[in-house]
Amino acid sequence: MDRRQFLRTVSASALAASTASVAGSRPATAHPGPFEPLGRIDIDGAKEAVVSADGETVFVAATDGYAAVDISAPDRPELLADRRDPRSDREDGPFRGLYDAKLDGDTLLVVGPANPIPGAPAGVLVVDVSDPANPDEIAFHETGFPIHNCFAADGRAYLTANDGDRNPLVVLDIDSGDELGRWSVVAADDRWTDVSPSVRSVHDVWVREGVAHVALWDAGTWLVDLSDPASPSVLGAVSPGDPEELAALTPRGRHRERRTPPGNHHYVATDDAGDLLGVGVESWAVEVDRDDGTTELVGGPGGVQLWDVSDPAAPTRLSTIEPPASPDPRLGGVWTTAHNFDFRDDRLYTSWYRGGVKRHDVSDATDPVELAWWRDPDRASFWSAQYAYPFADEGVFVASSRGVGDASPALYTFPDHAGDQLDPPSLGPETTTESLVNTPTPTASGTPPSASDTDSSTSATDAPGFGLGVGAAALGVAGWLARRRGRRD
Repeated sequence: MDRRQFLRTVSASALAASTASVAGSRPATAHPGPFEPLGRIDIDGAKEAVVSADGETVFVAATDGYAAVDISAPDRPELLADRRDPRSDREDGPFRGLYDAKLDGDTLLVVGPANPIPGAPAGVLVVDVSDPANPDEIAFHETGFPIHNCFAADGRAYLTANDGDRNPLVVLDIDSGDELGRWSVVAADDRWTDVSPSVRSVHDVWVREGVAHVALWDAGTWLVDLSDPASPSVLGAVSPGDPEELAALTPRGRHRERRTPPGNHHYVATDDAGDLLGVGVESWAVEVDRDDGTTELVGGPGGVQLWDVSDPAAPTRLSTIEPPASPDPRLGGVWTTAHNFDFRDDRLYTSWYRGGVKRHDVSDATDPVELAWWRDPDRASFWSAQYAYPFADEGVFVASSRGVGDASPALYTFPDHAGDQLDPPSLGPETTTESLVNTPTPTASGTPPSASDTDSSTSATDAPGFGLGVGAAALGVAGWLARRRGRRD
């Protein structure tokens, strides 16, 4: 059965269901059948997923390697290649901590480490995937910084370069590895020099027709013309924050600022026309002290903001798709905050960690309509949702999950239609104001801990989007970079 026949069969045999409403969007009339995955395949360490131009192959960054999956029969995804421990033959290998991958035609970029790993190589692995079953690793461009995320287009690699200082976006030539240019918010406005790098980390980037949309956590999202990478030009900014206010924060204030909204610009992408910008806000709740000696939680999971950037100098906020409610919105609780997403035509595909995956109609971006929502919070924590391919009346989108507990990380395929999950599992009891009030927890000395007691690091990767400063907390970004430079020298 080919993919067209498969989805027609699914459509014809499905049962009726209704669509539940969700805050921040309107429900749509459901497809005649329960909304559920078409297929699933385990991939150890799965993180980001990207789809080939023909929509039939998915490449997955897999923490200690990368994988290629054939989804041409979406009910039977097939592993084509699984490459582990690249560059393990090198003295400083293997190349690991690989959270992101991007495609430029038949060239796959795998970048890392997402967070500093003492003694490990950092850079861009360039892979020819013209034959997805036999990927050919053709180059490795070493960098002096860890790379959490990247973008690839027109022979260029756009790299997040959190160096603990200026935190620039760096542009490389994919073939040669030569640096073509770099841009930092510090260069745009020197007042940002006084702001801790931990609250202006360069977390992600999306590039369309030479314009980079750069997510800078609490410094907002900046639109930068990089058509000539050696001569970048700022076009505008979305919610850039006030550098003077951010510079005045105490360590305790930075702890709260990095984890709670507003700010926390984590992931960005545009629609096909480039006029509609989505900003994913990754955030949590934190405990703060009350005057009566108790604590309460403030903040919570972030959603996806939709912005009109047809005039980059004057962005207009249109709406926000709110996140699923979490029974415990703290960093150590149940994550339902926004993660990576994808636009295609007038559809938006979103991932929400244990909050599941969603599909919205954004043809009227001032009033997004929820078309489908699926979750399995005991097994799946979704990292990304990406459109795959159209045909006949329907299509397919994919979503990668990093797994939950003993449940394996995996790649899922979903039908590209409206629908409602049959008997959806609960995420847990919804949080109420009363449940957010906590009594102090005594320390060994008998006094409650303050937020500053758990926030001594100010490294560039200490924002939660970078794994809570994994690696950086042990070594520090500056020290890690110095050791890497020493090894090369």
